[in-house]
Amino acid sequence: MNYTRSSALFEDAQKVIPGGVNSPVRAFSAVGGTPIFIEKAEGAYLYDVDGNKYIDYINSWGPMILGHAFPPVVKAVIERAKKGTSFGTPTEIETKIAKLAVKMVPNIDKIRFVNSGTEACMSAVRLARGFTRKEKIIKFAGCYHGHSDSFLIQAGSGAMTFGTPNSPGVTQGTAKDTLLAKYNDLEDVRKLVELNKNEIACIILEPVAGNMGCIPPLDGFLQGLRRLCDEHDILLVFDEVMTGFRLAAGGVQELLGVNADIVTFGKVIGGGLPVGAFAAREEIMNYLAPIGPVYQAGTLSGNPLAMAAGLAMLTELDNNREIFKSINEKTAYLHKGIDRVLKANNVAHTINRIGSMISIHFSEVPVKDFETAAYANNHNFKQFFHGLLNEGIYIAPSAFETWFITDALTYEDLDITIAAIDKVAANTL
Repeated sequence: MNYTRSSALFEDAQKVIPGGVNSPVRAFSAVGGTPIFIEKAEGAYLYDVDGNKYIDYINSWGPMILGHAFPPVVKAVIERAKKGTSFGTPTEIETKIAKLAVKMVPNIDKIRFVNSGTEACMSAVRLARGFTRKEKIIKFAGCYHGHSDSFLIQAGSGAMTFGTPNSPGVTQGTAKDTLLAKYNDLEDVRKLVELNKNEIACIILEPVAGNMGCIPPLDGFLQGLRRLCDEHDILLVFDEVMTGFRLAAGGVQELLGVNADIVTFGKVIGGGLPVGAFAAREEIMNYLAPIGPVYQAGTLSGNPLAMAAGLAMLTELDNNREIFKSINEKTAYLHKGIDRVLKANNVAHTINRIGSMISIHFSEVPVKDFETAAYANNHNFKQFFHGLLNEGIYIAPSAFETWFITDALTYEDLDITIAAIDKVAANTL
């Protein structure tokens, strides 16, 4: 494929934007090469500035569950834009989408909208600390909750040590209140809780991890966290920025039958526009200003364009629950096909899948946490990524990101993808 125009645009962008991108993973740093610049998208396809067409398995990192430029969403945004793009005052549409979200998601009474998943998770932790009057949090190595200081922490020398910052600008004071646990290891969490009795405000995690590839929770892991939180008066926070309204209409709480105390959302809830949200039962949410002591605010929170896009998306998902069955079946079909061709080409691999999230790890070791995800063959992934890109298949430019499937994909698209993977495996892996 020809990438001449994308290369020129990237060179130009680097002069005025740090690294040439506004989010680091877009720079292709993990895979090498020059990022492609997209001109438009429709349905399951991306079209770059050089005229190349791609079958898309990123889907804006999750929100395009029904495809790019989904007509009801586009129509809703256009109609709202005609009436003004931002007011800084309440609008009726905020209440409409709030009522719909509360109806769809189990175990929440109230919801507050913000502008990103990062903001939602940051606010959820502040709320948990305010409600419990405790300061420490537990997060899991490999789970990503945005770039708020509390979350940019890596593990220390052992499972029971305090976290240390892994980004300049994060203070040691912030790091000392963040405890690191191993994903899918309930005993590791239990030890941290015992060593920090009556100090932990919340445990926050992706109930299905998507930032070390797709890693579902092991049987009993989420249930065990729920019991542990109940025993020690700790709030359980599910970061459902990726999984909310994607794995089920009510997210992981509905899919796996485990209730969280606070849930964060993003991606699908905004229909592709910048939106985040956090929700909980009434007694927790009433701790928020203006009726409670925990302050959180945002001029653009509840922006009418974003609310219109989100309402159109959630309405479609709520009215047509068969979408989840359809998209899951397509993902299972893709899983089976990829596994078949990689085995036929003797490529060591593990495939993780749950619902419409899937990832390939070039390792025969079962991938259940960050350590086992990091064990995979990254050289193979780089070859795989660029091989697929040249075949018109666009996947995340990082081995540590899940694929997001859209229901706009046809079975012909899936067969084309499987054939491309077969070709790349035969020629480069």
